[in-house]
Amino acid sequence: MQEKYYFSADLGATSGRTILGTLKDGKIQLEELSRFDNNIIGTGGHFYWDIYALYHEIIKGLKIVADRQIPIASIGIDTWGVDFVCVGKDGALMRNPLSYRDPHTEGVPEEYFQKAVDKETVYGITGIQFMNFNSLFQLYAMRRDGNSALAAADKILFVPDALSWMLTGKMVCEYTIASTSQLLDPKTKQLDERLLASVGLGRDNFGEMVNPGTVIAPLSEEVQRMTGLGAVPVIAVAGHDTASAVAAVPAANARFAYLSSGTWSLMGIETRDAIINEVSYARNFTNEGGIEGTTRFLKNICGMWLYERCRKEWKDAPKDHATLQREAMKEEAFRSVINPDDAVFANPVSMVEAIQDYCRRTGQPVPEGYAQICRCIFDSLALRYRQVFGYLKEMAGFPIEVLHIIGGGCKNEYLDQFTANACGVPVLAGPMEGTAIGNIMLQAKATGDVKDVWDMRRIIAGSITLKRFEPQDEAVWENAWNGKCGAWRE
Repeated sequence: MQEKYYFSADLGATSGRTILGTLKDGKIQLEELSRFDNNIIGTGGHFYWDIYALYHEIIKGLKIVADRQIPIASIGIDTWGVDFVCVGKDGALMRNPLSYRDPHTEGVPEEYFQKAVDKETVYGITGIQFMNFNSLFQLYAMRRDGNSALAAADKILFVPDALSWMLTGKMVCEYTIASTSQLLDPKTKQLDERLLASVGLGRDNFGEMVNPGTVIAPLSEEVQRMTGLGAVPVIAVAGHDTASAVAAVPAANARFAYLSSGTWSLMGIETRDAIINEVSYARNFTNEGGIEGTTRFLKNICGMWLYERCRKEWKDAPKDHATLQREAMKEEAFRSVINPDDAVFANPVSMVEAIQDYCRRTGQPVPEGYAQICRCIFDSLALRYRQVFGYLKEMAGFPIEVLHIIGGGCKNEYLDQFTANACGVPVLAGPMEGTAIGNIMLQAKATGDVKDVWDMRRIIAGSITLKRFEPQDEAVWENAWNGKCGAWRE
């Protein structure tokens, strides 16, 4: 195989990176070109993303490629889901996009179901997990509040599509990112007209629907001049970062579940068709778009957000993860357990105080100090994974033989082992850079260098080393679940 180079912009909810992917002799290698913070900006009572800063960082990454005279074959962008920008008829961004952590959607789902479309109908159309920050509820709140950006909008672009448009001048609506919005029908694979109308929009307010692996357009002449590159094509990869990450799961066959572990933990399975029924509705599971026509049937779980927010508050904790986590493991197991998805952990002023208040309110010992709180977080996450994994086994329609943990959280070997213990199946950890690898492999598929998702997964499995964790102390974890988590039953 001739050596090929691909440029990935991988933007998460706390940081972003530009990465060079190299495909040669049936293996993929990554090189981080730049890393930068993705900060939420608080002003005027709202929280925003700085879309211009993200665009600037992508341009800086492209300049590095040009300065090194690397002949990249294409460019792909993935980001977190649900958030979007409003674009006017003159092609101007109306303002920076609101962040999904903005409080303007608190209580909005209940108001929407009462005044617009009922809850059962919304789930029946979309099969999407109800979370107050879904695009549907953001748009409803903006319309209700007279948001001037939305009022003046001609087009709505989800964040990766907005950045691709800024690079190329062409607007599209990539399928996987659109599927996070709670506006898309996974059966028709199109935005639903009734839901659009409920927030005062129509289909013409969005770009052309495209699937992962579609060539959007070459870099605009303006961007070519800015970067020193030529007319490099921008590819619509799986624009939702989790969709790109799941594409990179190095599975040997379809009998697997995945846990994409980062700021959020997303646990699910890959299916051909959406699973929308009374059970999935009751358990609030989601059906998001995958690659090659698949559906990612999953549940969003609050992930390392808890840990990272606490780390910012711990003044006396070791700075390196290994030392901090090693000290946490000396603490008593299951002394205090929280439900990671309780609303109090969404965006508290102090995460440490939120965890302590939860334990106090539920009659448990209050964790003191970074070690006890860290142990509480890891125990609690693994028990929540156990609950969701149990639901997946019931609804999968096939035996789940292994759980793949991908993303930055797979480096946490304590939590990897806890997850194997709690779920009772082998865990394979890796790749850590799943999202970037999936992004790059989808570019390679678009350019004809790989055949399909299983070819992609074969190449990925041959390029990395996976770490295997076998279940241990299963009875101990089952007792902890039965003794600590009764209030979690959904």
